[in-house]
Order: sequence, then structure tokens, then C-alpha cells
Amino acid sequence: MVKRFNEASKLVDSNKLYSVKEATGLVKQTAKAKFDESIEIHVRLGIDPKQSDQTVRGTILLPNGIGKTRKVAVIAKGEKQIEAKDAGADNYGSTDIIDDIAKGWLDFDVLVATPDSMKDLSKVAKILGPKGLMPNPKSGTVTFDIKETVKALKKGRVEYKNDSYGIIHCSVGKASFEQEKIAENIISLVEAIQKSKPSTAKGQYIKSISISSTMGPGIYIDHNQKM
Repeated sequence: MVKRFNEASKLVDSNKLYSVKEATGLVKQTAKAKFDESIEIHVRLGIDPKQSDQTVRGTILLPNGIGKTRKVAVIAKGEKQIEAKDAGADNYGSTDIIDDIAKGWLDFDVLVATPDSMKDLSKVAKILGPKGLMPNPKSGTVTFDIKETVKALKKGRVEYKNDSYGIIHCSVGKASFEQEKIAENIISLVEAIQKSKPSTAKGQYIKSISISSTMGPGIYIDHNQKM
């Protein structure tokens, strides 16, 4: 593993800022693992992450998806469960799902809930919260529009949110993707992050952008040039 990483690192000039085209071509070359590595983007922002009014958060349906079909569970009532089924949800229900979660069942990547189910869901908030699985209106996972939400999540809608260091980490595809498709996803995500700039953020908003494969080195992108 170390040898593979070192070999991949030799292909990257750590002092250079690459264009998106150069970086996406290079990240495919450095993905040398025996599995289809994910391509991650890391955007360091000039915000104060301790200030709640400077949180950068949103969702975006990447034009080429992320190369992974996520398991979507839905907690809803009545006809909304039928919507969930028709839209392709992997699991759907109401208090029965909540009871399963309370017993330790977490076989899903995203949990969607209707607003009228949130009171019942609060019983397992301490289980879901620390794992980042608690539905949230800001991430579009608390909604009555179950059909479109489930379809979008299945197609590759992703949530982006800065961490405690003011950095956004997000998947933008797989190493098997064509270079152009990775680039399109990166450009779309960066544009969304730029539009999400808090009005209270001062100075340089985007400090740096880098991409890497799961097992590969970081490749820095020149975000000051047109993408």
C-alpha cells in the first residue's frame, strides 16, 4: 500500500496548481488500487466554522452522479410510503423502521422523513445524529416530496457541508469515470459552493481546492483560473 502510494506521488508536483483538466487526468493515473477508487474533492474555505451564520451547506445533483447507488430508507405515513416504494426506496415504513433503528439496524446510506414523522424519529436522534444520518430540512431529507427526493438521491444527489476546520469534503465520482465527467462534476460542485457563500464571510472565500482518489495523493487545482 505504501509503495503504491509513493509511486503515485511521484506523478504529482506538490508545488504546482493544476488546471481542472490536468488534475482530473492525473487523478485517474494515481488511482492504482485494485478496486474502483472514489474521487474526493476537498475545498478549504475562508470562513469561521465556529460561527453558525458562516456554515456552508447545500445539496446538488451532480451531472454525472457519483458512481454509487445509495441505499435510501424512508419514514413516512400513508400514501407517502407508496410514493417511496414507487420511487425506488430500499426500505420504507413508519414506527416499524424507527423501532428497527432503536435495535441497531442502520442498513442505509440516507434516511428521508416526512415532517409529520420527525416527532417519532426524535426517539432515535441520539443514534442517528452522531453518524450523520438524521434527516434535516437543510439537506433536503425532511420533505413531503418523497418521490422526487428519493429519485434524486438514487441518481447521485449529494450534500456538502463544511467540517469544524472549514473544509468541505465530497465525492465527485469514481476513477473509472471519463476524465470529462469528473471535471464536470467538480465544476458543478464548486459553482454551488460559490453560490452558498455566507454574507458574513470576509476576505478570500475559497482558499484551496484539491482532489484525490481513495488511496492516492492530493492534487491541487488552480481555482483562480476559469474552470
